[in-house]
Amino acid sequence: MDSDVSKWVPRLLIAASALFIAVMLVLPLMVILAEAFGAGWKLYWRAVSDTYAMRAARLTLTATVAAVIFNTVFGIAAAWVVTRFSFRGKSFLVTLIDLPFAVSPVIAGLVFVLTFGRLSYLHPFLSAHDIKVVFATPGIILVTLFVTFPFVAREVISVLEARGSDEEHAAALMGAGLFTIFRRVTFPHIRWALLYSVILCAARAMGEFGAVSVVSGHLRGKTNSLPLHVEILYNEYQFTAAFAVSSLLVAAAIIILVARNIVEFIAKKEDEGHVR
Repeated sequence: MDSDVSKWVPRLLIAASALFIAVMLVLPLMVILAEAFGAGWKLYWRAVSDTYAMRAARLTLTATVAAVIFNTVFGIAAAWVVTRFSFRGKSFLVTLIDLPFAVSPVIAGLVFVLTFGRLSYLHPFLSAHDIKVVFATPGIILVTLFVTFPFVAREVISVLEARGSDEEHAAALMGAGLFTIFRRVTFPHIRWALLYSVILCAARAMGEFGAVSVVSGHLRGKTNSLPLHVEILYNEYQFTAAFAVSSLLVAAAIIILVARNIVEFIAKKEDEGHVR
């Protein structure tokens, strides 16, 4: 009796998992692609090559690249400091790094509006120097940086904590400088984790909606990212165009997923080689 149960339980769990994935992931993706290409290739190309769609794609790419670059630099620096040095306020710094995970993106966008908007103390200075943050590209970049803030730092911190600091201490005793230690000792251990976290950061940045929606002002052709452009098209009952633009995000997600799996595979192979 127990053996029969042990045979059926894994099968039921696998079937339930497969059904959940099919309903929640595969089916929606199939619907998006079917609706996007259902009216023909010409209408699809017209939707994705539209001026507003191209500007939205350019803004999304700009915010994503900025978020990846900044968070990569900050993430490496923060991980290095947190795991290799002891100082007062270290726990508080780690808590701040995790803060974007706990704050709703909509609340984060509202905070930036209150910080840089017309009601803020900074508004007279920003207005006097013709600096636009809210309802402009800088605001979108800032909120994208905020929501993707922990990805790189958290991933690299966990790897450095698991590796320990014995090799760095040995290199320091041999007279190596901090930069040499990082480049020759630390970075080889974190490079795959770093690449993995950068991929996740890019995926999160491209799909951000809530915070960007608050600070963008929905200025069509100026501050609308791809997710916001999809929402506008859908609200205007341009369903084919909305699904066509959505397919761009789907394609980007698939590319990111493939890249992530490749990184995981290479990292796993490398770890197995070191074990042997």
